Amino acid sequence: MRILLTNDDGIHAPGLSVLESIARELSDDIWIAAPEVEQSGQSRSITLTQPVRTRQVRDRCWAVMGTPTDCVLLAVHDLMPDRPDLILSGVNRGQNIAEDTSLSGTIAGAMFGMHLGIPSIALSQALGFRERLSLPWETSKAWGARVIRPLIEKGWPDDVVMNVNFPDREPEDVAGVEVTRQGFRDESIITTERREDLRGNDYFWIGFRSKLSRPEEGTDLRAIYEGRISVTPLHVDLTHNRYLESLKASWQT
Repeated sequence: MRILLTNDDGIHAPGLSVLESIARELSDDIWIAAPEVEQSGQSRSITLTQPVRTRQVRDRCWAVMGTPTDCVLLAVHDLMPDRPDLILSGVNRGQNIAEDTSLSGTIAGAMFGMHLGIPSIALSQALGFRERLSLPWETSKAWGARVIRPLIEKGWPDDVVMNVNFPDREPEDVAGVEVTRQGFRDESIITTERREDLRGNDYFWIGFRSKLSRPEEGTDLRAIYEGRISVTPLHVDLTHNRYLESLKASWQT
């Protein structure tokens, strides 16, 4: 099985090394195309207004001066001799759950793999539920292949991306695996901070507050809060089907 790895944290991110360790439990035919610099929050952006440069880091491994989508596109079309059988994107530094999924470059890398007709899985390691900036990478490493193998065995529809999030716990403290739906926080956690440079000009940092919401049972949020691995099938169709029927009916009156 030929596996392509990508991410949005960049070619030097520790999560990419973790992902390679996971992938090597599944296959010895591993290829990597990851951004030269961090691309967090770039979602499904693709570079159209400037050339995209690549740098071969080692055998079967390239750094791409572009987005996760660029990485997958170039790997599949130009860098690899044959198409991969599976794409793994991650392991992201921080969770990609609830509304985060629409911002995530990690999800986007997997989404574009699906767009190209290749089964794809996004993987993220939750952050911020214990001491600040402490990540239990060993949890992703220990559980990654254990979660991926049954997904590969069962398979999933061609228009679906699997989104896997590991909780902010040590491997032995994980409370199991739960198949979930995408949740939505009851309060926005995005925050801005105004600062001033030495010339008196304003600039801003944009980030996220570590604040828990009150998620429903069965959501990715609830699973991560309670220490379970969340496995969520996502797709690119953003249509609100329930309101679609109501809108159709009201439009005809």
